[in-house]
Amino acid sequence: MTKILRSNFFESKNTAKIAQNLLGKFLVRRSRKKTVAYMITEVEAYCGLEDKASHAHKGKTKRNEPMFGSADHWYVYLIYGMYQMLNIVTSPKNYPAAILIRGLEGASGPGKLTKKLKINNFLNNKKAVPKNGLWIEDRGVKIKNIDIKKSARIGVDYAGPIWSKKKLRFFISPKIV
Repeated sequence: MTKILRSNFFESKNTAKIAQNLLGKFLVRRSRKKTVAYMITEVEAYCGLEDKASHAHKGKTKRNEPMFGSADHWYVYLIYGMYQMLNIVTSPKNYPAAILIRGLEGASGPGKLTKKLKINNFLNNKKAVPKNGLWIEDRGVKIKNIDIKKSARIGVDYAGPIWSKKKLRFFISPKIV
């Protein structure tokens, strides 16, 4: 059974829980006449204004504006002048939270997966629906809690000793993938 994830899946202030629930779901990309789908294997949660690792921590800007918008929209941004980062916005409007999709089956690393799927800033602030060419599906894969690993997020030392060490990175145990 395949089901496209809609806004009700993403509308919660518990972004960490949503992030865990994304593991085992499928990121689906359609470009031209080709459609591909890859299982999501690694994510990171960014949880509101108080999260010092979040782009929204210091308030709304032109760059992070999608984070303050509606759930189930994409937040895509360029990092280091060369890598696109793909995030799905979560939570109610005006509560800035998002999940960085860090890894897919067959593509480890957020820059590699966006390159593989030809994801760019064109998708920024677009709804995660087939009409826009990028969406997430539940294809019935169930990941057991015991197979979900947690760690600190990667590359967020600037967030200070508390927020840089919070275990908001979730990934599927390598033996499962």
